[in-house]
Amino acid sequence: MSRFPARAVDFILTDPPYLVGYKDRTGRTLAGDNSAEWLQPACHEMYRVLKNDSLMVSFYAWNRADLFLNAWKTAGFRVVGHIVFAKSYASKSTFVGYTHESAYLLAKGRPQTPDRPIPDKYTGNRHHPTEKPVQSLRPLIESLTRPGAIVLDPFAGSGSTCVAAAEASRRYIGIEMLEQYHAAGVRRLAQVDRARRMAKDGAFYPDWPEAA
Repeated sequence: MSRFPARAVDFILTDPPYLVGYKDRTGRTLAGDNSAEWLQPACHEMYRVLKNDSLMVSFYAWNRADLFLNAWKTAGFRVVGHIVFAKSYASKSTFVGYTHESAYLLAKGRPQTPDRPIPDKYTGNRHHPTEKPVQSLRPLIESLTRPGAIVLDPFAGSGSTCVAAAEASRRYIGIEMLEQYHAAGVRRLAQVDRARRMAKDGAFYPDWPEAA
């Protein structure tokens, strides 16, 4: 992101590492999940590259909410909404079974409210251990951006945000450190590209960038 010009993207939708030392049942881990040193610099960069009067949706860990909220507010974001994603399974069970994940809606400046506000609850990891379903991300993108907008995910994982953006006729930029997840994202986006070409529905953007 440090190479991006300022105020270059219309919307950010991202699922960063939760800072909880995540490991799934197969032993997969996430880069950057054991240290918060990247959090504040990344939030400043996200604020810098986002256009004025625009929005960001970011997932977070409920038990690290203080770290994320402080980093977002220090960067300049305002909290303007909260979204709950219900799951059909418990990712962890201790005192309670955790069958949901949460995201904050954050504003830079004073964005316009959407014509059709979305509800604050969605129901939804084959490609990535913390993958979010495209069918839950696409309504967010469609409600909070206009066709042709540039959607950024600086923690792209296997590319769900980019796939949702492509399906919603938005342009996208995805950034992912780990090669196997980048490769999975590129494969998924190629499938969307093929489907659009076959459909010939006039919504295909021939100059969409590949996931980065």
